[in-house]
Amino acid sequence: MGKAKAKAKQAKGKMKETAGKAMGDREMQAEGRGEQMAGKAREATQDAAERMKRPQR
Repeated sequence: MGKAKAKAKQAKGKMKETAGKAMGDREMQAEGRGEQMAGKAREATQDAAERMKRPQR
């Protein structure tokens, strides 16, 4: 999963959280927050992998 997909997962999670908040569905809110965290974790992993590929100075 690339950085773009990680960002998309974060956005999807935010939409899900917002929809859950609007409908008063706490479970949906929690799922949305979970998706956001998963996206952020994946993005951090991608960043670390990219840093490892760069030559050392």
